[in-house]
Amino acid sequence: MTELIDVAPMTFAMGEEGPLSYPADGEGPVRDVTLSTYSIATTTVSNVEFAHFVEQTGHVTDAERYGWSFVFAGHLPDDFAPTRGVASAPWWRQVEQASWMRPFGPSTSLDGLWDHPVVHVSYNDAKAYAAHLGCRLPSEAEWECAARAGSSQSFPWGDQLLGIDGAHRANVWQGVFPAENTEDDGYYGTAPVRAFEANRWGIHNMIGNVWEWTGDWFGHEHSGCCAPDPSGPVEGEMRVLKGGSYLCHDSYCARFRPAARSASAEDSSAGNVGFRLAR
Repeated sequence: MTELIDVAPMTFAMGEEGPLSYPADGEGPVRDVTLSTYSIATTTVSNVEFAHFVEQTGHVTDAERYGWSFVFAGHLPDDFAPTRGVASAPWWRQVEQASWMRPFGPSTSLDGLWDHPVVHVSYNDAKAYAAHLGCRLPSEAEWECAARAGSSQSFPWGDQLLGIDGAHRANVWQGVFPAENTEDDGYYGTAPVRAFEANRWGIHNMIGNVWEWTGDWFGHEHSGCCAPDPSGPVEGEMRVLKGGSYLCHDSYCARFRPAARSASAEDSSAGNVGFRLAR
C-alpha cells in the first residue's frame, strides 16, 4: 500500500486570485481554511497497486463496463481509425476497449508503466479502491493543503513553473500544445509516481502528471469555507479534480497549480486522471 504521511492540524490560505488563476473555475476568493489531523498518500496509486486490488476483489472499472474511455490523440498511431472526439477538445478521442490495463487501446499494455499512476479510473473506481484499504479520497481542502506544503505561492516551490535553478519540478506539456511536446521534463505522457523532487512534506507529483479525484462535489460557492474541515457542497453533479496533468500547458490550461480545479462526472474516465489516498 502507498505510504501515507500525517498532516498536523493547521490553518492555511486556500485558493488563488493571481494572474494565473481562473475566476470562472471558482478558485477564489483566497480564504483561511482550518483542517484537523489527517493522512495523505505520498504518491498517486500506481498501476501495480491497482492491479493487486483488481486481483483481490475482481473489481471491474467503469471504463471496462462501458467498453471505452478517452485517450489523448497523440498516443494513437497515425493510421488509427477515426473515432468520436470531444468538440471543445478534439485531441481527446473515444477509444474502444481503452482501460486502466490497456491505456492506449486494445492492442496496448502496461509494459514499462507499472510504476506510473493508474489512469482510466473513475471517481467510483477510486472510491472503491480506497474503501478496500480502509481509506478514502482527500477533500479538496486536504488535497490543496498537502500540495502547498506550507507555501502560499502559485507553486509549492515559488511563483514560476520552473524552480529557481531552472529545473523541472512537474510533468506538464512543453512546446506547442497539442502539436509538439519537446519533452524537456523527460516525459511525453505520464511519469512514474515518484518522478521529480518531492515537496517539502515529502509528497510527490501533486502538480501535473495526472488529475486527481477528490471526495468533494464541485461548486463555485465557498460560503462554508470558514467551518473546520470543509468538504464542499452537500450535493452536485460532478466531483472536484485537482493538480492538472501531463497535458496542461500555459497556452490553454495553467491548471497545474495547487489552487486550480476542474470537475468531472463520477463515472467518467480518461488517460490523464488518477487518484491518491487519504485517511
